[in-house]
Amino acid sequence: MKNIQVLHIGEFEQEKSYPYFYIDTFRRHSDNFHKTITIPHKHNFFVVVLFTQGRGTHEIDFNSYEIKPGSVFLMYPGQVHHWQFTEDTDGYVLFHTQEFYEMHYINRPVNNFPFYFSTQNPPYLLLNTAETSEMTRYFEEILSEYREENLRKMQRIVSLLDLLYIDLSRLYLQSGAEKTAVPVAYTRKIRQLEKLIERHYTTEKLASAYAEMMHVSPKHLNRMVKTSLQKTTSDLIIERVMLEAKRLLVHSPNAFSDIARQLGYEDYAYFSRLFKQKTGLTPSEFVKKYK
Repeated sequence: MKNIQVLHIGEFEQEKSYPYFYIDTFRRHSDNFHKTITIPHKHNFFVVVLFTQGRGTHEIDFNSYEIKPGSVFLMYPGQVHHWQFTEDTDGYVLFHTQEFYEMHYINRPVNNFPFYFSTQNPPYLLLNTAETSEMTRYFEEILSEYREENLRKMQRIVSLLDLLYIDLSRLYLQSGAEKTAVPVAYTRKIRQLEKLIERHYTTEKLASAYAEMMHVSPKHLNRMVKTSLQKTTSDLIIERVMLEAKRLLVHSPNAFSDIARQLGYEDYAYFSRLFKQKTGLTPSEFVKKYK
């Protein structure tokens, strides 16, 4: 087994003119990069995919979603995923970096959109026929602009992308897909916490340590997390550890004991008990079941 490959936009943008944005039909994209996208991989950019025909499955961080007409996937950097789909599958695929969006909308981080706000919110939305047609027009217009060399090309593309995100946000919220509706007062703090966990989860497992990093009391931090996510700070930390454990157990060539140490656990027996407590399976049982 190999370590999980991290893909960059430049690997898809063949002309290398725009290393921060890419769009194509899904069929052309899959024809050109079939071997790359059908094995587990990560991106260092945001991904939006709309399917207009075909069937299949899309696995994102060990959760499986159905591909069918109207399926929309909205993924943020770092998620591990791969596709399986029928030959007639088509739609649109769009990539962009965080900087591409935020250099145009300085006061509106891309993470403010509900599907990107929290790791607790699912990356999937199913549209009806009318909604699919409406979103298709956005993708077609962006794709048309992308292929031309007009004045202020990228400025128009990012404006269309913003409108696409706004309308997808409305549909996402209306569908009830959002699992986390964070109070406005806590928005920045929860995003800050998730970023800190992402940076430190292998070395720091204590909720109190994250409270100290954020200059708030552990009690207040836990109250914000409880109110916003219906979980504890410790839940968020251990969930991130377990997700990475699953990724490494399945995709890394390292021994289980080495993986435990990589995640900050010198005692493999303790790590194995913790993993079973959180997933219901031992590490070896999980790998066997996954394969």
